[in-house]
Amino acid sequence: MSRRPPDAALTISTDPARLDLDVVHGFLAGSSYWATGISREVVERAVRHSLCFGAYAGDGQVGFARVVTDHATYAYVSDVFVLPSYRGRGVGKRLMAAIVAHPELQGLRRWHLATRDAHGLYRQFGFGPPRHPERQMEILTDPYTTPAAAHAAAGAGA
Repeated sequence: MSRRPPDAALTISTDPARLDLDVVHGFLAGSSYWATGISREVVERAVRHSLCFGAYAGDGQVGFARVVTDHATYAYVSDVFVLPSYRGRGVGKRLMAAIVAHPELQGLRRWHLATRDAHGLYRQFGFGPPRHPERQMEILTDPYTTPAAAHAAAGAGA
């Protein structure tokens, strides 16, 4: 598979006003494996409370990533995507390079992310398996069901 050269006209921005929430919500809800069915309201709330990075070819948004952080000790990289027509052009690398170089994210003690299929990309930026996986725990729920539906489902299994 031949790789296309990097797109010189590509820009990365953290300006929230530039984000195209139609593109972000459309990809996450319809094309991602991790957020299928997510509501626009949840995407808007997540974006509002995160440091977001948009990748743009001209005025059109072609990629996205967000970082959930306290700006002092911790960052969680989430919702990274590149539109299919822009894959293979270095957009993901440019997004990740912008994230790890961002001035508000320097000196953090811990970075975290989860991926099913992009380990090679993230390894290039220092990510690897948890040093102490036995110390990590999580609660994993279906976040896109209503509380009433979740309660009813829990009651049905009792």
